[in-house]
Amino acid sequence: MEKEVSLVIDGMRCAGCVANVEKALRAVDGVTSATVNFADHSAKVGGNAPLQALTAAVAAAGYQASEYVDEEATRQQTEIADTARYRKLLHQSWFALAVALPALAFGFPAMLGGEMPHWHWGSPLLALLTMAVMLYSGPQFFGGAVSALRHRTATMDTLIAIGMAAAWIYSCAVTVAPDWFPTGTAEPFWDVIPVVIGLVVLGQALEMRARGRTSQAVQRLIGLKPKTARVLRDGLEIDISLAEVRAGDSLRVRPGEKIPVDGVLIDGHSSIDESMLTGEAMPQQKQAGDTVTGGTLNQTGSFLFRATHVGRDTALARIVEAVRQAQGAKPAIGRLADRIAAVFVPVVLLIALLTFSLWFWLGPEPRLNHALVTALAVLVIACPCALGLATPISVMVGVGRAAEYGILIRNGDALQQAGQLTMVVLDKTGTVTVGKPVLSEMATTPGWDETRLLGLAASLETGSEHPLAATIIAAARQRDIELHAVTGFQAIAGLGVQSLIDGQLIRLGNLALMQQHGIDCHALEAQFETMTRQAATPIFVAVDSQLAGIIAVTDPIKPDAREAIARLKDLGIAVAMLTGDNIDTARAIAAQAGIDTVYAQLLPQQKADKITELMIQNAKIGMVGDGINDAIALSRADVGFAIGTGTDIAIESADITLMSGSLLGVVNAIAISRATIRNIRQNLFGAFIYNSLGIPIAAGVLYPLTGLLLNPMLAGAAMAMSSVTVVSNAGRLRLFQP
Repeated sequence: MEKEVSLVIDGMRCAGCVANVEKALRAVDGVTSATVNFADHSAKVGGNAPLQALTAAVAAAGYQASEYVDEEATRQQTEIADTARYRKLLHQSWFALAVALPALAFGFPAMLGGEMPHWHWGSPLLALLTMAVMLYSGPQFFGGAVSALRHRTATMDTLIAIGMAAAWIYSCAVTVAPDWFPTGTAEPFWDVIPVVIGLVVLGQALEMRARGRTSQAVQRLIGLKPKTARVLRDGLEIDISLAEVRAGDSLRVRPGEKIPVDGVLIDGHSSIDESMLTGEAMPQQKQAGDTVTGGTLNQTGSFLFRATHVGRDTALARIVEAVRQAQGAKPAIGRLADRIAAVFVPVVLLIALLTFSLWFWLGPEPRLNHALVTALAVLVIACPCALGLATPISVMVGVGRAAEYGILIRNGDALQQAGQLTMVVLDKTGTVTVGKPVLSEMATTPGWDETRLLGLAASLETGSEHPLAATIIAAARQRDIELHAVTGFQAIAGLGVQSLIDGQLIRLGNLALMQQHGIDCHALEAQFETMTRQAATPIFVAVDSQLAGIIAVTDPIKPDAREAIARLKDLGIAVAMLTGDNIDTARAIAAQAGIDTVYAQLLPQQKADKITELMIQNAKIGMVGDGINDAIALSRADVGFAIGTGTDIAIESADITLMSGSLLGVVNAIAISRATIRNIRQNLFGAFIYNSLGIPIAAGVLYPLTGLLLNPMLAGAAMAMSSVTVVSNAGRLRLFQP
């Protein structure tokens, strides 16, 4: 049986590392898929390979892996490790940059055209200091390079290690034997080593700090869980840790406290802030029998509830896992960058070798110096870190931002395709409409009033199991109407019901029932037609074969449906409706919501076939639904949106889940998708332009025009800042307002 394992990967420092780890994992027997996320140093592995084989494969590739088990524990361990790593990087950077000061001072005379005292005591001292820099501030580069070489791969570490080792060996050689070198070339590069290592490590520290902020959405979601719960045991209320709560436990929640787990309210009532789950600011009123969700905030009353889902089964835990999975997913645009990054480092090594050769054989004097400077600059500036971060860092922030609006994006392709939709197709019941019928209006014949009419109808419906019966009874109770006892209740299939109340024969049903018993309905014919046009279901009430009135029950459209559909049209997206309901009702609902295209009286498979037909017409289709009958169509569409208040099957079949049930969530999801993909493109463009321009400049392409070469120290600073720029640009998504 296939399963998915989450791993925490340590030791990755560039996009080349991602390719190496993925290659190692995919080579393990039993692995069917492996995706590595450079942004949060995690991996998702599908298949049936044992955990030990996976961690061993990662270790053999030169990295470390451990299983991602408990969300809270892993988060705390990661935070502790990242904090320690960040501080170490800062210390390493400070030490390197401190050594850079005397190294720069030592080389200052040469910058002014003077002579450098190679046999002066300063040069041997700087050889020791720069060696200390490589051993303390840069061992990860050399260790990573050796590991990559052992596995016949190349990474960013390879580039930095070769460059710095070449600079140190050359500097030592010109210090010990300057006469071996052509005139004017015997100048050491002591300043390059500490400055480049110091800046690169500082860039890694800044990148780590900025990257940590991108996962705040998940951290905030995890932080919604309280640490303890107040459980009822043997008649006493005691506080226990959340991990000890079991399904079936009775728990007490007081005003101002967070609800610990999912459950059903059994005593008391309250208003609950569910904004973390739905994105909706208005609190929801809860009473006995209503469900409550772990992580939501109890505002007013104290209540007792029975736990139904605990641990990983709670809605909050599933949301966190869905967000984490989506943050680790790669849209198609990101997989292209991964393929480029996988071959990037070997290509750079060839470019550096070619650069050195051309300058050494064809360049001006001092050729060796020029060749070494340009080759070093190419190696340092070409790091693919920015390229590797461009996509995953934006995906992490975008998916997290969507979660804050109650939008759960399940995979990377859905994130990318949502912004490319040309048509959104909506189910009717529960999607465009509320999905809960209400009594909308009543019409009575002379001699009858609405209170008497509703009282008789509700009394009769107490014996009915029809879905509309509960609506009529609820309306009567809301108006405090007293119900009557009924005798001889009879349900007439497809027509209605009848019974005796206080000796009178009461019939309640559709027009066919009235016609069957010869009851004249012409007095309310105009009202009946108006109700039908407005997508209401007219229910006739007759007393002793005389029409008393009509009760209209309707499933109203959602309050924000019309606004959402108008906004979709403003985005240039066509809107259509699919429903199994009859064409007249469908057209009436569509007219109220502002939908122009309607497909009615469709079975579930026919809905899916209609989606396929629309896709063939070159439309990029998004399907929005909430029921079991929508599951096939949701799976068939380019992007399936499930209404979170709907069935689990619909939610599992969809790519994006709208927890609030509001159609504005579709608009927001599309807006976030477009913003995220725009951000990814900006990052990729910046990374590509940086490398496309940086490598030729480092190789000396501007030298014939300006007489200037890029100093390896400036190349190191530029490389470090490119990664920080990409992460900072992705961070702007955290401020995005749909």
